Amino acid sequence: MTQEFKGYIQIYTGLGKGKTTAALGLALRAAGRGLRTYFGQFLKGRTSGEALAVGKLSPLITLELFGRKGFVKVTDEPGDEDVSLAGEGLRKCREAMLSGEYQIVVLDEVLVAVRLKVLSEEAVLEFLDGKPDAVEVVLTGRFATPALVRRADLVTEMKERKHYSAQGVRAREGIEK
Repeated sequence: MTQEFKGYIQIYTGLGKGKTTAALGLALRAAGRGLRTYFGQFLKGRTSGEALAVGKLSPLITLELFGRKGFVKVTDEPGDEDVSLAGEGLRKCREAMLSGEYQIVVLDEVLVAVRLKVLSEEAVLEFLDGKPDAVEVVLTGRFATPALVRRADLVTEMKERKHYSAQGVRAREGIEK
């Protein structure tokens, strides 16, 4: 890692598919160049295809889950356990960001965690305030708040134009999960 590396804040948001996949693509590209990524998944507590694949890229990519099993629906009412897991996740992401071990830190679904109030917007902004210059931070999820969008250097919005789920196709292993 060269001295001149400058890390930015990226947001992948919107109602379309591909936010987590885009962040994983960035981690994969970085791994190809020898950079290390810490990938914290908020509101997710079950193993997915991406978690299984990332395990094969260790230590270049480290992935941790910060959610109870099955809690990913924005219609669910979060409880104390969700708030506790999200708080622990933010703490671990901060630790990774400040460790000097990682050049990229991804907070996957953190924007949904803010929307569901399991994390406060202020806590995430405070997290960003502590970002070292040489660390890239990526926030993903639906519902990016205006304050977080203003703070970011790059914002990509995924827009759904058509999705086979409208025809009743359920999430498929290896494609959506």
